[in-house]
Amino acid sequence: MSIELRGERCVGCGACAQICPGSLIRMRRGTAHMESPERCWGCAACVKACPTEAIALFLGEDMGGLGGRMTVRTQSACLYWRVRLPGGGETIIVTDSRDANKY
Repeated sequence: MSIELRGERCVGCGACAQICPGSLIRMRRGTAHMESPERCWGCAACVKACPTEAIALFLGEDMGGLGGRMTVRTQSACLYWRVRLPGGGETIIVTDSRDANKY
């Protein structure tokens, strides 16, 4: 599992760099950049922090994700997790943001 940074959507706010527990994301020339994506833990903290859906969590086939990508949009107290599959399918999962980090 890893993340995908989509520079064309990045607004350079730096929220992802501030929240990454592994300090893997850095700001470079106004956009987020990750030197070593293989070191990513897949915690999705940066995905949740990004206000423009510029970061996607890659869902590899090895974990049943079929190579899809997941982004999240926050609206009031809800998180809207959007899973996009390579073939064009899409699923949206809605969760209460207050429950998002309970394990």
